[in-house]
Amino acid sequence: MGEVRDLASAPSVRRRRPVVSDELVLPAEPTAPRVARRWVMRTAAHAGVGGTTNQLAELLTAELVANAVVHAPDCGDVSVRVVVDSAVLRVEVTDGGAGRPVLRHAAPSDPNGRGLALVEALSVSWGATGAGIGKTVWFELAADA
Repeated sequence: MGEVRDLASAPSVRRRRPVVSDELVLPAEPTAPRVARRWVMRTAAHAGVGGTTNQLAELLTAELVANAVVHAPDCGDVSVRVVVDSAVLRVEVTDGGAGRPVLRHAAPSDPNGRGLALVEALSVSWGATGAGIGKTVWFELAADA
């Protein structure tokens, strides 16, 4: 008779990360990008995501939260959600501002307008949802990178 093995000890099972999903709500203030990026780094690290992926998540989160702070209504909040599974780290940033994000190609002399270009260049995918008032802008990174 064959040997009975504990499937939980198989290497393919041990490599799987549990699904982690957490959310942080911050006032739309100038300190929000710093607080959000540190929180995302800790949440991703707790889920087993480190190295370059964690650093990219930090940078791209700061860009999206900074945009949300600029475009959120006065006295509004910014919500940051992180979801990590075995393949993908996803960060979603939600604010109550009107309009949709626009990917710009800023000139070297422009004082701003590079945030979404960074998100476009460094993420696996990104996008925005919502119509009218309020929107969510998100990006995804490979969690195993």
